Amino acid sequence: MKRLTLAAIALTLLSGGCSSPKKVEAAKSTASSVPTEPPPAYRVIFETTKGQFTVQVYRPWAPNGADRMYQLVNAKFYDNVRFHRVVKKDLAQFGINPDPKTNSMWRMLKIPDDPASHKNTRGTVAFAMNGPGTRSTQVFINLQDNPRLDAQGFAPFGEVVDGMENVDHLSAMYGEVAPFGAGPNPTKIELVGNQYLDHEFPRLDGIKTARITMK
Repeated sequence: MKRLTLAAIALTLLSGGCSSPKKVEAAKSTASSVPTEPPPAYRVIFETTKGQFTVQVYRPWAPNGADRMYQLVNAKFYDNVRFHRVVKKDLAQFGINPDPKTNSMWRMLKIPDDPASHKNTRGTVAFAMNGPGTRSTQVFINLQDNPRLDAQGFAPFGEVVDGMENVDHLSAMYGEVAPFGAGPNPTKIELVGNQYLDHEFPRLDGIKTARITMK
């Protein structure tokens, strides 16, 4: 089970090809217009199809991850994003934008790794990765204590402080992503967007909006 979960986290980050230098520069130019310097602590309120939950972000835990989350939420990247991978008593993962062009742009903008200074305990939130220097947009919420992820370098940048009961009720009927389980193919989501999910995985829950609050 350990190998399957780590491999699935990695699979959801695989790309369908290489990006040209011009495309990377264009992505950096677009992203530079979005605020990138958050306060030491802030909150993100996620409105979902199962109700609301709030993530408290702590920049000292993982500054690069906290900055990227702040940037993505301000860009409204997570609006209408599905929880494409929910494994009971393990984790809930999301972060593939419904617009393939938008998703492709942000995926090119990898962020430096953060030291894993906080453990992957229940309710903590961390960026998914496929080895060093591969974090971009996908994050997961730990549905239980996951000590196996600590040794792999997954660095939580925050935790769910309100509405964890709604996270626990996210649909897990499809389980692991393909080819490890009956869930959606992450690469196909990247290429087609929510049209693919709506047609073949209509019971997935999703994020309606994600917004910053300083409260």
